[in-house]
Amino acid sequence: MFGSAIVDVGIGLIVVFILVSTICTAVREGIESILKTRAAYLEHGIRQLLHDKGGNGLAKELYQHPLVSGIFSGDYKPADGTDKPGLWARGRNLPSYINAKNFSQALMDIAAHGKQAGDINTATAGQPISLEAIRKNVAEIQNPQVQRVLLHAVNSAQGDMNKAQKVIEDWFNSGMDRVSGWYKRSTQMIIFGIAVAVVVSMNINTLRVANYLSVNQSARELVVKEAGTITANGAPVDYKVAESHLQALTLPIGWDGDHPAWINSRGQGGAWNSFWGVVLGWLITAFAATLGAPFWFDILNKIMVVRSTVKPKEKSQDEGSEDRQPAPPRYMQLPQSPLIGQPQPTTADNGSK
Repeated sequence: MFGSAIVDVGIGLIVVFILVSTICTAVREGIESILKTRAAYLEHGIRQLLHDKGGNGLAKELYQHPLVSGIFSGDYKPADGTDKPGLWARGRNLPSYINAKNFSQALMDIAAHGKQAGDINTATAGQPISLEAIRKNVAEIQNPQVQRVLLHAVNSAQGDMNKAQKVIEDWFNSGMDRVSGWYKRSTQMIIFGIAVAVVVSMNINTLRVANYLSVNQSARELVVKEAGTITANGAPVDYKVAESHLQALTLPIGWDGDHPAWINSRGQGGAWNSFWGVVLGWLITAFAATLGAPFWFDILNKIMVVRSTVKPKEKSQDEGSEDRQPAPPRYMQLPQSPLIGQPQPTTADNGSK
C-alpha cells in the first residue's frame, strides 16, 4: 500500500497542477484578447524580416496590400521605436496572424506590379504575375536584402511560379519561428506572474496538499477519480469550470479558517512550517503552472498507466494461490536420464549387494 499511496499523492498533485495551469492560461488569454500582444510581436518580426525597422517602407506597403489589409480593420500605423515589444505591448488593430501564402503572394505582387496597391504601373497593369515580371521590376522595391531574397526565389524556381512562392513562404515561416519564440518566452513570464497571484490568492501550497493527501485516503480516492475523468474527457478549458473542479476536490486550499498557509494547522513540520516553507510551497505550484496543462496532462496519462500496473501486483501479493499443491515426498521423485528421459533405478531398487 505504501507504493500505491505515493503514486496517488503524485496523481493528486498533477491534477492540481492541471487545474491551476488551466486557470492561469484562461487569465492570460483574457489579457491577450485585450492587449493583442501577439499582433505587436508579429508586426515587429515582419519589420525585421523585411529590413524595415521604422515600418515606413516595405512593411507598410505589405500591410496596406489588399491580401493583408483585408484581414484587419483600419489603417496600418507602425509602432513607436524599433526595440522588441515589451510584455504588455499593445497590438492595436493589427492582425495576430498572417498566412504565409498571403504574405508571399502580396510580396510577389508588389515586386511585379509596384509598391503601392493602387499605384500599379501602366506598363504592367494588365500583366499577370510572372517570374520575368518580378525579375524586371524587383529593383523598384529599393530594398537590397529583400531584392536578393526575391531574385533567389526566381532563380531557384526554374520557371515554376509555385516553387518561387514556396521559397518565399519558407523564408517567412523561418522568421515567424523566431517571433513565436519571443512570444512564448514573454507568455511564460506573464503566466508565472499570473500563477503567483492565483496561487497566493487561493493559497495553493504544494507541500501542504502533498502532506494532506499522504494521510487522507478518502482525499486520494477523490483526486484519483478526478484524474480518471480528466484522462477520459480531457482537462477543462474554462476558468470557472476549472475552479469549480479544484474546489470540489476538498483539498486544503483557500484562506478560510480551516486552511491556514502552514503545512498543518498544529504547527508541526519544523522548517517546512516556517514562512519560507510556505513561500516554497507557493513557488512550486507557480512554477508547475508555468509548464502548462498539456505538459501535465501527458504526465498524468503515463502515471495512470503505472498505477494500473501497481494495483494488481499489490493484490496478488496479499492473496495466496488456492491451486498451489504441496510438493511430493522426496523419495517419490525419480531421477531422469539426461539421454533418454526414462526413470533410472535408485539404490533401493537394486537391493543389497
